Amino acid sequence: MAGSMGFASSAQAFSFTTNYTADLLGPDAPKGNIWLNSVTYGDTTVSNFGLVNRANILENDLWTGGNSGAASADRGDSAYGLVQELLTDQGAAMALGNTNLNNIIDGEDSGTFSMNVWFDKAVDNLFFWERGRNSKMEIQAVDKLGKSIGNLLTIDSSKWNYAGFDIDTMEIGGAQKVGSLGVSLADLGLSSAIAGVRVSANGASFNGPDWKVVGSAASVPEPGMVMGLGAIASGLLVSSRRKKAQKA
Repeated sequence: MAGSMGFASSAQAFSFTTNYTADLLGPDAPKGNIWLNSVTYGDTTVSNFGLVNRANILENDLWTGGNSGAASADRGDSAYGLVQELLTDQGAAMALGNTNLNNIIDGEDSGTFSMNVWFDKAVDNLFFWERGRNSKMEIQAVDKLGKSIGNLLTIDSSKWNYAGFDIDTMEIGGAQKVGSLGVSLADLGLSSAIAGVRVSANGASFNGPDWKVVGSAASVPEPGMVMGLGAIASGLLVSSRRKKAQKA
């Protein structure tokens, strides 16, 4: 199902607890590596994640120095990771494609960007974190080719729950609280696992989201993957029949 229907509120978006390990303690903790171990919502704990392994930047205000531009790669002051102001597809994938919650995409307050990110496996829930809890994002699922599917959803981090940790990255001068929100397939207007998601911010009204996303690995793969496996099985069956016929 394709479309761009607005989805202003959601009954399915859910809160979750972030289970993490910080390399540094005390006041230095927000500057160091913060490793995601698992997330818990209700009676469910997820540790099998789909991580971003590919990105395609569709739009990004040009960085010309200072706080210009829209989206860049950022990390904690003392954390491992990439800092890249003139963001590339590879840089976006590097910043998002790990379990270090102190590696993020940093959005400038008045900037506009849009990017598709794909996961290394099909996912059926999305887990978002946003530094500052003061921004909005538009998200929409995409297929393997980057075609938008399902609903366009606007999520406002000012309404998210506190994730339980702060981060202090190279782009800012002090620690800020991080919010978290879970997004289900139902929120996205879909019923089967997805390959990726488009994340966008449109100017000053979105206030430059600073974000991270991972997915929960789906127990049932995407329909296209199932079809592909079926084609392989069919091919093997035909080959086997041919061999038997030749022997006869």
